[in-house]
Amino acid sequence: MSQEVLDVLIVGAGLSGIGAAVHLQTHCPDHRYAIIERRESLGGTWDIFRYPGIRSDSDMHTLGYSFKPWQNPKAIADGPSIRAYIQEAASEYNIQDHIRFDHQLTAADWDSATATWQVTVAHGDGSQSQLVTRFLFMCSGYYSYDRGHMPKFPGREAFTGPVICPQFWPEDLDYSDKRVVVIGSGATAMTLVPAMAEGGAREVVMLQRSPTYVVSRPSRDRIANGLRKILPEKWAYAVTRFKNTRMQQWLYGLARRKPEKLKQRLLGFVRDELGPDYDVEKHFTPSYNPWDQRLCLVPDSDLFSVLREGKARVATDHIERFTEGGILLKSGEQLDADIIVSATGLELVMMGDAHFTRDGQALDFAKHWTYKGMMISDIPNMVMTFGYINASWTLRADLIAQWTCRLLNTMREKGALSVEPVVPEAKQGMAARRWIDEFNPGYMERVMHLFPRQGDAAPWVNPQNYAKDRDMFLKGEIDDGALVFSVMPDHSKYQGSSNRAA
Repeated sequence: MSQEVLDVLIVGAGLSGIGAAVHLQTHCPDHRYAIIERRESLGGTWDIFRYPGIRSDSDMHTLGYSFKPWQNPKAIADGPSIRAYIQEAASEYNIQDHIRFDHQLTAADWDSATATWQVTVAHGDGSQSQLVTRFLFMCSGYYSYDRGHMPKFPGREAFTGPVICPQFWPEDLDYSDKRVVVIGSGATAMTLVPAMAEGGAREVVMLQRSPTYVVSRPSRDRIANGLRKILPEKWAYAVTRFKNTRMQQWLYGLARRKPEKLKQRLLGFVRDELGPDYDVEKHFTPSYNPWDQRLCLVPDSDLFSVLREGKARVATDHIERFTEGGILLKSGEQLDADIIVSATGLELVMMGDAHFTRDGQALDFAKHWTYKGMMISDIPNMVMTFGYINASWTLRADLIAQWTCRLLNTMREKGALSVEPVVPEAKQGMAARRWIDEFNPGYMERVMHLFPRQGDAAPWVNPQNYAKDRDMFLKGEIDDGALVFSVMPDHSKYQGSSNRAA
């Protein structure tokens, strides 16, 4: 009995994977596909993270899909609402029939003889199985499901209370009337602090080594909600998406052109929130320029509200060691705690932490070049989804999915069984840059050596400009001279059956 061969295998059933599946079955209806998901439910990040207050740090008119308007009045949405939105999209487009849960990608080998990926997946019971696909579409995100970043805190064993990683939040954790220290100054910490302060904690301290830029905005977009009353839903969504995308680009552009001007504007907002007596210089003034690291969004000023009301406070210091009853700081101050939350970031991984080979030979992605930030030089029939660091993730995920459909249709038209980006000889010595350039948060710094390199000119770059990307991905030539298409003599083998449930 012959083995099933898929046209496309999507890895991951989160925000990106579900979106990719919708685009695929809309624009490539004759391609047979499946989605593999290591967990027992879809939703990815928005199903995994269940800590108090979990929410988006981007507006849902840009974090949402291009094909599915966001209908909730709240543009800065909580985790359960986003999870429901993804589930609705999957249901509306009958994506569930294509998902194979409890399928974790562990290895993929490109077999040149058959022009297919031989994929190994692991299951929760310890068993393994094999899949074969002509094309691999990686939508597995960029961080480890198995571990968060947990620094080795001196004296960790001395503390008698629980030390919690937000990625693995205990369902039964009772923090009412407890003293809580949240270590970190990123989006997770700034979500947890007001949520726990308002949720019954006796005291919440946000302990940070250094500050982060913070900006507040309303959780409800008045213009978006107003447009929905007078325009058809899809029109209102498109206008709001355009408006918010342009605002994101303007803000990022200002940060690059006039960093000091934007810095003073952001700090002025904080002073307006916290008053003239608050030490904004110490607790909210970073040592870097805006957008050298991601700005933190505070919806409806919730963080500032609990700071003003004395329900929470910020401590900017370094940890000397954990103690039996809390944390001793370098300054000598003791932070008493019943619970410590280490909101110290994610552990980034490349390609879902799976092992990739070509004809049995291990692939080291760091020795290859990126092609438009979505393919990798000399690696056939594989696209990886990686969103924007300076705008909403899904804006780029949507574009990548649409471009991938254009690529697959071009392959079908050419009768090509494989396609791979190949750096021309004249560009082999081009200057190398990091996968993400001019952006230096710790979670990126720790893993950039694992990612493909950028070159010094298109298409060997990882673009981070939505306006330019939109034209390039949706209108630019697919056969641009950098992609090498391989046509087999018997290309009838490439004829797909359909994108019915595989």
